[in-house]
Amino acid sequence: MEALDRGVVSVHTDSGNLVSWRWLATDPDDVSFNVYRAGTKVNSSPVTGSTNWFHSGAPSQADYTVRAVVGGVEQADSVHAVQFRTGYKDVPISPPAGGTTPDGVAYTYEANDASVGDLDGDGALDFVLKWNPTNAKDNSQSGYTGNTVIDGIKLDGTRLWRIDLGRNIRSGAHYTQFQVYDYDGDGRAEVAMKTADATVDGTGATIGSASADYRNSSGYVLSGPEYLTMFNGLTGAAMATVDYVPARGTVSSWGDSYGNRVDRFLAGTAYLDGARPSLIMARGYYTRTVIAAWDWRGGAFTRRWTFDTNSSTNTGKGYDGQGSHSLSIGDVDSDGKDEIVYGAMAVDDNGAGLWTTKTGHGDAQHLGDLDPANPGLEYFKVSESTSQPAELYIDPANGQILWQLASCGCDNGRGVAGDIYAGNDGAEVWSASDSYIRDEAGATKGREPSSVNFLSWWDGDTTRELLDGTHIDKYGTSADTRLLTGSDVHSNNSTKATPSLSGDILGDWREEVVWPTTDNTALRIYSTPYETTTRITTLLHDSQYRTALAWQNTAYNQPPHPSFFIGNGMATAPRPLIYTP
Repeated sequence: MEALDRGVVSVHTDSGNLVSWRWLATDPDDVSFNVYRAGTKVNSSPVTGSTNWFHSGAPSQADYTVRAVVGGVEQADSVHAVQFRTGYKDVPISPPAGGTTPDGVAYTYEANDASVGDLDGDGALDFVLKWNPTNAKDNSQSGYTGNTVIDGIKLDGTRLWRIDLGRNIRSGAHYTQFQVYDYDGDGRAEVAMKTADATVDGTGATIGSASADYRNSSGYVLSGPEYLTMFNGLTGAAMATVDYVPARGTVSSWGDSYGNRVDRFLAGTAYLDGARPSLIMARGYYTRTVIAAWDWRGGAFTRRWTFDTNSSTNTGKGYDGQGSHSLSIGDVDSDGKDEIVYGAMAVDDNGAGLWTTKTGHGDAQHLGDLDPANPGLEYFKVSESTSQPAELYIDPANGQILWQLASCGCDNGRGVAGDIYAGNDGAEVWSASDSYIRDEAGATKGREPSSVNFLSWWDGDTTRELLDGTHIDKYGTSADTRLLTGSDVHSNNSTKATPSLSGDILGDWREEVVWPTTDNTALRIYSTPYETTTRITTLLHDSQYRTALAWQNTAYNQPPHPSFFIGNGMATAPRPLIYTP
């Protein structure tokens, strides 16, 4: 996993600065810390019970470093703190130039989904940002779109490269799923995504034919070659390109003839061998599903396996038509290797079908340690079909449905799982069609929250907060309380109202949220201003959480969950054993 720096942040409030930093998996269990301002220690004794410290009365521009204390010996200075002088940190970004489609429609660009990875190997996370044209389309909508553009950006706003996916990759939430991860263990993240003829990499080189135009009169791309490309995270150069698996073949074989279901793509990253990450690229979920697992080693792609619901091994077993608008990845059977939970079914680490509930497609799902009293992971999902259960709570080791709610007679389009209420042990689950939060047994435990969207560990306790649109709320038994309203920012993906990224990317284990500014000239990062007495290893070193950050941008974005329970009454958080370059 990544060899990270301390990720120190200083968040200014009316009464001083909250300084927080990472407890790395590579640190000793008993490490403590000293906090320095401009070279002068400001804490009276080493910090042991958390990885944050509040400096009362300090100005916003105060410069901080942190020094670990190991065996009574103080270590070298950390990197200097990233300063959140106004409560947030802006990363400058530059929108691509707009254009006009062949049918005369003008478009501009909006910052959309983002991911993180150490692109240059300096120990700090960098951003990879997707720019969507304002005429991006859902697959069900006809019409031309502008090109999708991907930028690699450092925290200071330095743009490392820009990739233009070209006219033969349609723009929209279901078309481009990009993965940012260090797949070969060289200490620098790579960037993988689907490409086509006329894609231009970060060095200006064109993939395939620069003049090819496969768009039909409805704006769909239903012919021409399809590729998978691995890009250099530092330069944006295309390092290798192979045929995308699976090929589209006959468009109608995916469920319709006009180009909707054939181009439903999902992507992720998984530790299929329990040690090194593999790239997961998939196509289809309404009818046929194909999932391809790729290794990137020594500058080349190798396909590890392909799972196809139409294969002789899988056909007729109920794996088809089970995918959701996203996926989840984790070690569901406790064998030390990751599985892919693909909506209402799962695929084992070796590419074999693991189980299927045969309950069909859904819009949201959550895989995590939702019930700390039960060993392993739990899985919660919602269903779109009016003939299927509205909510399902599943044992992901074998697909057993532990409880379910009867169909709502509707498309239950939203569902969430997380410990938002300290009055109940374990996580709560709720959905758009339900009026309550429920526990691990399906019993009602309180009123429904104000939102059914994202989650964020934001304040000082271990229950999780509600992230929706451009605000964060804390659940209460009678009403929710607003903790944060983003200033001059916008959410993404229409009614999904998701941030560009949310997760533990800086500071201690609590989660940052990243929104684009309303004028799309900056990524505005918010980090918690609240102190905590809880000490947890950076979630970036929990492989399930880290891979969840990688797949968060996939289709209908979902929040990340670690492999262990964080919530009210939690046990001491485990210390992950990892290897770094």
